[in-house]
Amino acid sequence: MKPIQKKLTLTDEDFYSEEDEQTPISKRPMKWAIRICLAMAALLVALLIGLAVPIPAQASEDKSCLAEAMYYEARDQGWRGMLAVGVVIQNRVRDDRYPNTVCGVVRQGKYRNGNPVRHKCQFSYYCDGKPERPAEKQPWSVAQDLSKLLLTGTVKMTGIEDATHYHATWVNPSWADKLERLDQIGGHVFYAQKGN
Repeated sequence: MKPIQKKLTLTDEDFYSEEDEQTPISKRPMKWAIRICLAMAALLVALLIGLAVPIPAQASEDKSCLAEAMYYEARDQGWRGMLAVGVVIQNRVRDDRYPNTVCGVVRQGKYRNGNPVRHKCQFSYYCDGKPERPAEKQPWSVAQDLSKLLLTGTVKMTGIEDATHYHATWVNPSWADKLERLDQIGGHVFYAQKGN
């Protein structure tokens, strides 16, 4: 056991040598042990900051709104269909013509006495009169993971980079002719504002 302990013990030589004493501290090369210690300290600080900094209420609410919209609008279309819906929502958040929060975009529509008017919302599930209670665990889990991904970085999908609108393939909305058709993903057709 003694030889193993000796091999694992760090000595002053692991941090500097006698030659280093002749060299100013700022010009001394860092030894492997110092590099490992600094890397571990940086990792520990990053972890502690991540645990100590609370998630802002808006970010948490946006994550829920985004997951809910992707789930209800495209849960039967797999991760790619849900992601495409999420990309449209994110594109709208970045566009001055729409609300600047995910929940604002998702809940945009006509209201009467503080309640959404049935079938008068930008995202049909939100005002269809049914309660939002995800029942399918797998698609709900995927939607939550995708919402986290979308809110922590910029995600682009080839073919719908500028999409701000979509509709189901079985409908033909009047606004579709006024926009540029981009692509079809799953059961949705995606559009962008003309001239984008």
